[in-house]
Order: sequence, then structure tokens, then C-alpha cells
Amino acid sequence: MIRALLVAPLLATPAIAADTGHHHNRLLSFTRIAADYARSGGEDVLTWDGEGWIGGDKHKFWWKSEGEHAAGSTERGEFQALYSRNVWAFFDIQAGFRHDIAPDARSYAVIGVQGLAPYLLETELHAYIGRAGDVHVRARQAFDVLLTNRLIVTPGVEADLYLTDVPERRTASGFARVEAGVQARYEFARKFAPYVAVVYDSKVGETARLARAAGDNPGGWRISSGLRLWF
Repeated sequence: MIRALLVAPLLATPAIAADTGHHHNRLLSFTRIAADYARSGGEDVLTWDGEGWIGGDKHKFWWKSEGEHAAGSTERGEFQALYSRNVWAFFDIQAGFRHDIAPDARSYAVIGVQGLAPYLLETELHAYIGRAGDVHVRARQAFDVLLTNRLIVTPGVEADLYLTDVPERRTASGFARVEAGVQARYEFARKFAPYVAVVYDSKVGETARLARAAGDNPGGWRISSGLRLWF
């Protein structure tokens, strides 16, 4: 699915503010949650994607969670907790940990960058170093195209590059997964937006071959519908 990905911190609204009159002393927060449904390969597929932060202009605590539930079980599920430090005008360096609950339980150290690149490209690039020695990199980019003040189209792409084999997950080194597509949402209010998305989400390369050899579907095209909330 095309996740709603990142919303630029400029869209965030204050949850708590220290009444000092200085913007850099204010404590702000932001939360975005999206969930959708699709029918793929004869199965019901539910996905979720959420993230949020609390902090000021320079220092923030971020949380992120995403996953997929299909055929009665959770096929992917992860949670991240990150410290984020602003270092450029629209970019933060982030570090912390990630814990996966599916397809198996394992933890990673995380380091990366997140922010708004030129041409308003919402950008993430993170490296994940596992306790078992597995290492992979995930890159994401997306941008909003306003057709009207309420109807917004968001093209996006995400890719996972593995630097090591992960036999337990039938994942080979190299590009292992690509997700690309377009989401269209209608903002009845800025904080409430149903959406539809056309997405190509598939394992690729040697990882796709391993999936087929095991009798698994490596993925492909799907159409999903869902709801995005932020506050």
C-alpha cells in the first residue's frame, strides 16, 4: 500500500505549549494513523501505518508502526522508537530501535535521516542493524499534488535493500521488496481523509524467487481503500 508516509512537521499542531513566548521552548506533538483494506489473491488484506512525535524544533521523540494482516494472521508487523535531532533546515538525523513481531520476533538498531527534500519530496532513508547480524536499508519518497484544496493525489515509492542474506525470512541480499503507487484522498477536514490507492507491492529479485519456490505469492498489484487521521 501507499502509506500516507510522512507529513511534514510544518503541518503539525501543538498539543502542549510552554507559555514562555519563545517558539523554541514550545512542546509540540503530532500523530498520524492510516488503515486500509484490500482484496488480493483471494484473501482479505488489512494494513496499518502510524507515526507520531513529541518535542520541540530541535529534539523530538518519534514512534512508528506498520504491518499487514492477511489470511487470518499477521504477516508483517513492526514498531520503532527514535530520537530525532534537527540538523538542517528540513532534515533530522534519527537513531533508536525497531522491534518486529512478524514474520518473526527480532530487534534492530536504527540510524537514518528524515525530512523534506527539494521539490517538497517527503524523504526517509534508514539503516537497520539486527542482533543476528542482518543489515538492510529502507528508502521512501512521496509528494502531494493538490488537485483541489481537498482532493490530494500522492505518488510514492519504497524499497528495501538487504546487505546480508536472512535465511529465516527467505530473504536474499540485494533489492528484496519494492512498493510503488498512487494514493488519492479527500480531506473532508484536514484531520479526516478517506482514500483509495493503486499499489504495486512485491518481493523482487532472488527474494521473489525464494518466495515462489516456497509456494508463496511474492506480491503484485492491488487496489485498497482506507482512512487517514491525524491530530
